[in-house]
Amino acid sequence: MNTLRLTPGPVDRLIFEDSLRTAMAAVGSFLIARLFGMPEAYWATISAVIVAQSTLGAAATISWQRLAGTVLGAGTGALLATFFHNNLWVFGLGVFVLGLVCAWLRLGPAYRFSGVTLAVIMLIPRNHAAWIIALHRLIEVAIGIAVGLALSGLWPKASPKILEQEEVR
Repeated sequence: MNTLRLTPGPVDRLIFEDSLRTAMAAVGSFLIARLFGMPEAYWATISAVIVAQSTLGAAATISWQRLAGTVLGAGTGALLATFFHNNLWVFGLGVFVLGLVCAWLRLGPAYRFSGVTLAVIMLIPRNHAAWIIALHRLIEVAIGIAVGLALSGLWPKASPKILEQEEVR
């Protein structure tokens, strides 16, 4: 019988730096979103964490996908929630249509972000107009992306290959 054994692993420089960069992006994006008066600043933090954990090239790709998906989901959510509020069947239809639109625009990976944004706008009851919620989400996500990209650019993630070369020296 196999048993699961959890044993601590080493924390090398790569893990340390990645954890520190991610923490800085998370806290920084939250503070900036609050500075801009965003009511749900944690969405900036979520975006920053996703972006900061990638290399700069991958961060640019995931950032584009996240931003495109957020724009599509926020626009669709603002439109559908304005006329249909939090109708589950209209939400489902919206998710379906977003999948087709993302495929048509060749934004495949953006589909998951568009669906999440649509869900946040349509399925969480709020006291504000849907377009205000959509705009806030877009701003919060954009702040997180910007902070994550800035940290990825200013403090690039070292590749394992570079670290191997340093160990040889």
